[in-house]
Amino acid sequence: MKAVERLVILASHGRFASGILHSLELICGKKQSVLAIDCYVDEAFDLTTTVDTLMETYKEHEVIVITDIFGGSVNNEFLRYIQQPNFYLIAGLNLPLLIELTTQLQGGGAISETIHQALANSKDMIQFCNDSVAKEIEEEEF
Repeated sequence: MKAVERLVILASHGRFASGILHSLELICGKKQSVLAIDCYVDEAFDLTTTVDTLMETYKEHEVIVITDIFGGSVNNEFLRYIQQPNFYLIAGLNLPLLIELTTQLQGGGAISETIHQALANSKDMIQFCNDSVAKEIEEEEF
């Protein structure tokens, strides 16, 4: 039995998706299974058509979509597919999450578990550095 291919789609308002993909590739190398959708960068852009075409094209894949803002138009358009098998939607696109997820996906394993683990690990990377450094200095002084 052939394994189902996995695809990560980054989707954002403006050029954020392609920009963060560029950063991912700079740090981790080119990823064949990650693509970016920059929404609303030209007047002729049609979000519904773009999403429907993507979902039809990759219907045989396990598809993980990461959007920029929960409840935003891009996220809401992908929400229409939330009941489809092999479709996973994450909101809150950021580089630590993207690195965690794409790295962990290479190991195989259950996709829902992989997503939950990547979310947990990436949350630790979001910090108020002033407080973090101050805490380290306090600990070193004692």
